[in-house]
Amino acid sequence: MSRRSSRRYAPPVTVEAWAREYILTTSLAHKLAPPKVPESWGAAEAPSAPGRPPELRRAERADKPRGLGSPSSRARTLHRFFHHELQAAELMAWAVLAYPAAPREFKEGLVRIALDEVRHMNLYAAQIERLGHRVGDFPVRDWFWERVPLCREPASFVAVMGLGLESANLEHAADFAARFRQVGDEESARVQELIGLEEIAHVRFGVKWFEQLRGALEFHDWCAALPPPLSPMLMKGPVLARAARKRAGQPDAFLDELSAWQPRGS
Repeated sequence: MSRRSSRRYAPPVTVEAWAREYILTTSLAHKLAPPKVPESWGAAEAPSAPGRPPELRRAERADKPRGLGSPSSRARTLHRFFHHELQAAELMAWAVLAYPAAPREFKEGLVRIALDEVRHMNLYAAQIERLGHRVGDFPVRDWFWERVPLCREPASFVAVMGLGLESANLEHAADFAARFRQVGDEESARVQELIGLEEIAHVRFGVKWFEQLRGALEFHDWCAALPPPLSPMLMKGPVLARAARKRAGQPDAFLDELSAWQPRGS
C-alpha cells in the first residue's frame, strides 16, 4: 500500500523526522511530493544510505548517452539529471540530521534548497514523459551518496555541494541548454536554463556559510575542505560561468585560481 493511499500514515511532527522520512522512503510519489515540512524541531539520526523506490534500478556505472539527437537519448540524459536532483534533495535532508549542532538558520536553508531540488525533479520528470519515457526507464547510480557523507562538518558539506557540485551545474546547465536547443528541443533547453538560474541561490548559500564557518572563501581553504578523493576537477565545467558565479558571491581571485587549477602531474 502506498504512502498516499494508507489511512494509517501519520505525517512527521518535526523537521528532523520529515528529513529522515524523505531520505528513507521507497515511495517515488513521496520523493516527488513530500508532505509539508513541520514547524517544530527535534532530533533524529542521519541514515547512511537512502531508500530507493523500486522504479529506480541501480547500476554500477553511469549510463551516459553519446548524443542528444533522439528523444530517447535526451530522455536518458534528463533522467540522469533527475537522479542528481533526487540525491541533492536527500543529501540536503541528510545534512539537517548529520550536523545537529549547526545553526538553525543553516538547517532552515538546507530544507528550502531540498524543496527546490524536489521541484526540479518534477520539471525533469515532466520532460522525460514528454519525450515518451517515464522515471525508472533508465538505470541510476547513487554517486553523490558515495561521496558527500564523507563530509564531517558543515563547512565541508557546503564546499562539496554549494561551492562544488551546484557551482559546476551553472556551467553544465548552460552547456546542455545550448545542446538541447541545437537539436531543436526548446522545452528541455528552457528547463535547463531555469534550473541553472535557480542554482545561483544555492551557490550563494554555499558561499555565505563557507565564509561564516571558515572566515573567508579562499581557494586553498576550499580545496582543503573537500574530502578525498574529491578535487576541483569535478567542481567546474570546461568554461567557467563567471558571471553566474560572481552573482552567487564567488570572488574573482577564487575564480582565477579555479580556472587555472590542474591535477598534479598534468
